[in-house]
Amino acid sequence: MWDVSGIMLKGILLALLSFAMFSCGDATIKALGGRLPVFEIGFFSTAFSCLSLPFVRLPHERWRDIFRMKRPRLVLLRGAAGVMSVFCSVFAFTRLPLAEVYSLIFLLPLLVTILSIPILGETVGWRRGLAIVVGFMGVLLVVRPGFRELVPAHLVALANAFCGAVSVLILRIIGGTEKRITLLGVVFAATLLFNGALMLFDFRTPAPGDVLLLAASGLCGAAGNILLIAAIQAAPANRIAPVQYSQIVWAVILGAIFFGEVPDAIAFGGIALVTFAGLFTLVRERERGARFPPVWTMVWGRPPRNGG
Repeated sequence: MWDVSGIMLKGILLALLSFAMFSCGDATIKALGGRLPVFEIGFFSTAFSCLSLPFVRLPHERWRDIFRMKRPRLVLLRGAAGVMSVFCSVFAFTRLPLAEVYSLIFLLPLLVTILSIPILGETVGWRRGLAIVVGFMGVLLVVRPGFRELVPAHLVALANAFCGAVSVLILRIIGGTEKRITLLGVVFAATLLFNGALMLFDFRTPAPGDVLLLAASGLCGAAGNILLIAAIQAAPANRIAPVQYSQIVWAVILGAIFFGEVPDAIAFGGIALVTFAGLFTLVRERERGARFPPVWTMVWGRPPRNGG
């Protein structure tokens, strides 16, 4: 049983508020869909999210430490995964219902389990194997290929989960050797460079209302990042990680209120299966004693932006 007394309860409540902020940021990005190009949204949203960096930097770390890497190849590979994850998330959120995107992205813990076999040499027992099957069955209920039209955004959302899983596995390898500001700062810098260069080919001057939405998206991500750091200081990461699934509740609420997206009974069943499979996998990881990665990877392996 989880101890939710005192400081532990404070950490969980902070995490709930943090993931609510991330969900609001993602909903804001969805609102920008069709109004601004994907790369432009990614650039400005990430730029505003950078305001969280002074709050997550540890006291002994210096800004120049962002580029002082002990294992540069893996750090840069993690940066590339983060860049692609941000692109995929913006692309998917601007084209699919919120709850549908989350159901695909929340395959991340299951993909970590699958990829840990060839990358980390881990063995997967029948319980976690069954959880993987249940999770993918849930996705099939949400997406329903053959009964509904599959669009590129579905594959992009799945690619986002894959990139997040790669990032988590890399951090299991280098998380204890690299500084926090290095791991987070490299992804922010790479994301700004990537999106900044590509948005120049199709730049549209944002309307005043769009500027507010871009700022809101980034600031929600920054606030969520700061709250998540506070949560992890009050409770262990393995107690905070399952709280991220509260985002599916926010996805349903925000999608229904602002975008008229109401999942049907079959989709709700699929979402429930994906959530169960992901939570079960996290619990099994905890029981096996697997080291949970740095806090910012819990948002699909990307810097919270938005995302992480």
